[in-house]
Amino acid sequence: MGIGVSVFLLAVGAILTFAINASVSGVDLDTVGVILMIVGVIGLITSMMFWNSWGGFNRGGSDRVVVRDREVL
Repeated sequence: MGIGVSVFLLAVGAILTFAINASVSGVDLDTVGVILMIVGVIGLITSMMFWNSWGGFNRGGSDRVVVRDREVL
């Protein structure tokens, strides 16, 4: 689950919990919203942990210079 999906789940959960006052028989929308927000937070935290451990590009400021010798004809 990526950061975008996590933020989407957080938004949908907040809308279901705080903005909608409808009632559906057999389903508590407030509980569903809270569950979606919890899943979104867990997904966001795990995405951030994996993003941090991935390293990205040019991490650590390595000063190595790679030089390849080639024969000029």
